[in-house]
Amino acid sequence: MLNRHLQRLICGAAAVALAGCAVGPDYKRPSAPVATAYKEQTPPQGWNTAQPADLAPRGDWWSVFDDPALAALEARVAINNQNVVAAEAAYRQAEATVREQRAALFPAIDLGAGATRSGGGRGSSGTVITSGGGSVVTGISGRSQNTYRASATASWEPDVWGRIRRTIEGARGQAQASEADLAAATLSAQGSLASDYFGLRSTDAQIALLTEVVDGYRRSLQITQNRFNAGVAPHSDVLQAQSQLTSAQGDLTDLANTRAAFEHAIAVLVGETPSSFGIPADPNWKAGIPKIPAGLPSALLQRRPDIAGAERRAAAASAQIGVQKAGYFPSLTLTGSYGFSATELGSLFDAPASVWSFGGSLAQTLFDAGATHARVKEARAAYDQAVAQYRQTVLAAFQDVEDQLAAQRVLADEQVFRAQSAEAAQLASTMVLNQYKAGQVDYTSVVTAQATALNARRTLVQSTASRQTTAVALVQALGGGWTAPF
Repeated sequence: MLNRHLQRLICGAAAVALAGCAVGPDYKRPSAPVATAYKEQTPPQGWNTAQPADLAPRGDWWSVFDDPALAALEARVAINNQNVVAAEAAYRQAEATVREQRAALFPAIDLGAGATRSGGGRGSSGTVITSGGGSVVTGISGRSQNTYRASATASWEPDVWGRIRRTIEGARGQAQASEADLAAATLSAQGSLASDYFGLRSTDAQIALLTEVVDGYRRSLQITQNRFNAGVAPHSDVLQAQSQLTSAQGDLTDLANTRAAFEHAIAVLVGETPSSFGIPADPNWKAGIPKIPAGLPSALLQRRPDIAGAERRAAAASAQIGVQKAGYFPSLTLTGSYGFSATELGSLFDAPASVWSFGGSLAQTLFDAGATHARVKEARAAYDQAVAQYRQTVLAAFQDVEDQLAAQRVLADEQVFRAQSAEAAQLASTMVLNQYKAGQVDYTSVVTAQATALNARRTLVQSTASRQTTAVALVQALGGGWTAPF
């Protein structure tokens, strides 16, 4: 049993530690510029103060595209994407660091046991130094003697000035930042997958379009060949038709390469080797373009994981100021031990064989050439840097949302004109070809009209894909379906 005085000393020190203040500033979330409404949102919505949303639903944001194939791929990202796996491991590591730092609040207790055999020449005396720093006189004779020991030792540094608590606070902030990093990595991988998927589907649509066009060019070549054979068209018409056909076939081959690159990128995002992965073309696929509501600007502060991560790093940096300021104050360490020492194993735990000790020590740095002061200034500067990075992250996030809102609006208007242009160009191409068959125009006019129609139709397909990838980018800019849980 520990000595009563040791118990009182420990209890008193515990009371001092619990009542002790934590030096350094108490963290408050830094202010950041928040717009009252999104400039590019039509109509603009009002603003209110962001509220904690721990219970807010975190649904699968890609479901707004109503694409089962995309949904099946997205479900694999959080499990198999290696960047996400690495971010998850970093988060677990940060959580373990918090638990490690929290353990410093409690005493460390060690158990030890040992046995020695000692002796000396006739008439000599010997002293055996035990592992706990004590000594045992082995006797004044030449005989050998055994010594057995068993003891428990404890040491504790009460957190009088809050250094350990500030260290835990900083570690917790870093862990929460790692949690936000995990969300950001997951959102980034999901967004990249969606963008690549829509790029692949757009390429499929262009391949289908060019396949149709190549078939039409073959028919045009046959028409010019027949007219040339009949002597009503020059050989240059045949050559132009051949050039137009082979150029379209070259474009079709290039699209096959583009599609393969998208497919390979998607394979890596879902954690598979490109050689074992494939996405078949879907001739019935329809390009869905959902309307993404931007919501309130204030909500961005808790929906964007990069903003949450930057804010948590500022909190961790604030805690480090307190950790360094604790260096101005003395440190208190309490130690105690209780054990047994005997020359016979059978009597080791008898009351006369018991030994105990307890004590405390204070340590204070008197002169360090300004090192502690420099560390405090370093911590303050690091905090100022973290706050500036947080505010810059907020500004960049609002810019990102405004950019995507503007792109969403402009591309919607653009697609209307692209659709009208493609329709008119296709009608003109048909009319010019009929005029050529009737001998009213030369084949150069046909080539020009068909090239214009092809470019207009391809641009329309690309415009649709741009609207889809912009919708994905807007979802990412708004933070996806994630909300900061802290």
